[in-house]
Amino acid sequence: MTTTVTVGLGSCGIAAGAHKTYEKIKALKETENLSFDLKKTSCVGMCYREPLVEIVDETGTYLYGEVDADRAVEVIEKHVNQHEPIRDYIVYTDLFHAPENDFIGSQVKIVLRNCGYMDPESIEEYERRDGYQAIRKIVGGNISREAVIDTILKSGLRGRGGGGFPTGMKWKFAHANKSAEKYVICNADEGDPGAFMDRSVLEGDPHSVLEGMIIAAYAIEATGGVIYCRAEYPLAIKRLNIAIAQAHERGYLGKNIFGIEGFDLDIYIKEGAGAFVCGEETALIASIEGERGMPRKRPPFPAVSGLWKKPTNINNVETYANIPWIVMNGAEAYAAYGTEKSKGTKVFALAGKIKRSGLVEVPMGMTIRDVIFKLGGGIKNNKRFKAVQLGGPSGGCIPEYLADTIVDYDSVNATGAIMGSGGMVVMDETTCMVDVAKFFLDFTRKESCGKCTFCRMGTKRMLEILNRITNGQGKEGDLEKLEELAYQIKNNSLCGLGQTAPNPVLTTLKYFRDEYEAHLIHKKCPAKKCRPLLTYSVDSEKCTGCMVCLKNCPVKAITGERKSPHFIHQELCTRCGVCYSKCKFDAILLS
Repeated sequence: MTTTVTVGLGSCGIAAGAHKTYEKIKALKETENLSFDLKKTSCVGMCYREPLVEIVDETGTYLYGEVDADRAVEVIEKHVNQHEPIRDYIVYTDLFHAPENDFIGSQVKIVLRNCGYMDPESIEEYERRDGYQAIRKIVGGNISREAVIDTILKSGLRGRGGGGFPTGMKWKFAHANKSAEKYVICNADEGDPGAFMDRSVLEGDPHSVLEGMIIAAYAIEATGGVIYCRAEYPLAIKRLNIAIAQAHERGYLGKNIFGIEGFDLDIYIKEGAGAFVCGEETALIASIEGERGMPRKRPPFPAVSGLWKKPTNINNVETYANIPWIVMNGAEAYAAYGTEKSKGTKVFALAGKIKRSGLVEVPMGMTIRDVIFKLGGGIKNNKRFKAVQLGGPSGGCIPEYLADTIVDYDSVNATGAIMGSGGMVVMDETTCMVDVAKFFLDFTRKESCGKCTFCRMGTKRMLEILNRITNGQGKEGDLEKLEELAYQIKNNSLCGLGQTAPNPVLTTLKYFRDEYEAHLIHKKCPAKKCRPLLTYSVDSEKCTGCMVCLKNCPVKAITGERKSPHFIHQELCTRCGVCYSKCKFDAILLS
């Protein structure tokens, strides 16, 4: 058996230096005439361990973590040349217990089934992993369009872009319209802070998304396809273009696909300019048509009047990536995972104050606590888990005491958050929840297209109140005004951006009202994050008079003599925190 060495070259790996690792291994192979196959892949989900190098030999599979160029030399020398795996560097293996075995073993990979396990730029490798067999099964078995739609309906797959609408029902509506011209669109306009699920799938397995779109096009009799992907994803766009060209060469795209008269489909990529509102399907359609990305009134819905006023089906990346697996394995196999109303698996991007930041795919029904602690490894620096922001800026903050909430649409919605596309931003005891609400509201305010007065002006007024509160200038009635504005915006905005923009504020008010009151009434930030509300002082018993704080204070607010306790003049202090960070004796008090 020939040894295979594979380097992860997703965006996360490249950012961590994986290109240098790859080039070093390539140079070693050439200069020392070593006998092994060198391959590339994408992200396997362990973004926190990049760069990752996998070695498969006659004894088994070994995944090495944090392999920089220098470590790569050691790994190749020891493992490949001397056949001595380096246990201290191995993060996953099928031979013995390694640090991340639980991370991999606790997942159910359907969407991510190929990510990190194949070269995303090779259609041959995709085909060897049953790629394009689902569409072959459909056309080879003369399975009717109605039967395909029925399979997706029975699987229970719901849209993974955030809305959770039944995918099969969407397809059924589009199929019912007998227009001669129809479209399928893939929404890859992933814009949530902390979310990178779609990017990783497009970088790691672009053909699965194409195959899902081809199956959807067959089912609804679509004549054209568009992938709307934000331009900030250059690697995803590059690999999509390669995949589209390869699919054309193999006859999976083009005229009379599989010899079926009239089954014509071309897919092209529309690069978005990064407007968050274009994640809303009617704004996305407007952008494709060359107009400003602004939502349109519904009805009519896209299934009736979408792109160029023709029937259009829109699903996101994760939704399409599920389709080939469902067709190959059956609706019942997919529906066996999950809960009664939320079937299958869900991909989450773990970010924030968590030990294992990266991608995980879990069955619907797993608790948020298990996702964070079992797969995510818990909180960094063993701090106390405080909350998780689920659903991005349109979602909400779920407190620790609700962490046993299961991951499904209805249960998450009941907390005031939403499933969203799958971003999970974890927060610890040092997080100020008022500041978090302000951050997300500022994001949605900036991303508002401005079409609706309530969204355009209401979010601005809410942000002004939050700024006052975190600056110590809050006044009586501010919290009530925040809530009033929030419900007015939710009830009177045209699209999902405005309707959900107040969610971070409403959920933090609901679960962390005491923090708002501390800011408002006592002019204190319990998490000690809001600078205008902080006070720095010197503990005279701990201060040694080393003068480090005095010398580093940028505004000369500290006075004192050497070997004598110092003093901070509050009227001069700008609360920059330099003294706190520089003191080696814990003599600076923060309150």
